[in-house]
Parts: sequence; C-alpha cells; structure tokens
Amino acid sequence: MSTTTTTPAKPRRALPPLMTLSDGAADRLRALYDKAEGNKLLRVSVSTKGCSGLSYKLDWVDAAGPGDETVTDKGLTVLVDRKASLFLIGTVMDYEQKAMSAGFTFTNPNEKGRCGCGESFHV
Repeated sequence: MSTTTTTPAKPRRALPPLMTLSDGAADRLRALYDKAEGNKLLRVSVSTKGCSGLSYKLDWVDAAGPGDETVTDKGLTVLVDRKASLFLIGTVMDYEQKAMSAGFTFTNPNEKGRCGCGESFHV
C-alpha cells in the first residue's frame, strides 16, 4: 500500500488589471459612445510602427472579435486585442487636452523607452 501526500498549492499572485481608464478617458469615451460611436466599441491594439518598434492603435469596431479581451472600467467597455495583452498589462488610458492637441494617452508600466517624438515605444 502506498501513501501519497500532496502539498497545498501556493496561492497565485493576483495580476494587475489588463487596462484601466482614468476619469478623463472615461468622460471622453462616454461622450464618444453617447454620440456618433454609440453602436461601436473602442478597440485598443499594438502595431509594429515607428522608430522604437511599437505603437498604440485605436479603432472603432461593431463587436468584439474572437481575439479580443473585454475590459470594463467605470461602467465602460473597451476591447483589447489579445495579441497586445502582454504589452498592455497594467496600462492606464488617459485623455489629455493641450493647447494645440487632444487625444488618448497611455501610461504603460511595461514600456522600457519611447522614441524622441513619443509616437512609438518598446518593451
């Protein structure tokens, strides 16, 4: 007769959320969803572009695709391309208005650097 002993599994460390929205991003996205883009969803992906290698890409889509992760924050839904998930874990999406420009920005803890113009990044 043999006896088997098992050791209890170590609890897994909780992963940070895939992506969160700042209050500014949530307000702007809510306004966009309420207006012309009301029947669409914002999809965030990462493309190979720029001098540092990667760039954030935003698209309006009708529905989640088979390769999309769904992020819900502050009552809003944003889709994230599953291929971009590893690059975006813990990212905060914000909306900034400056004197000559306005747009969504990303604070990504995975970034190791950005190009001089700020359009692309590398991990």
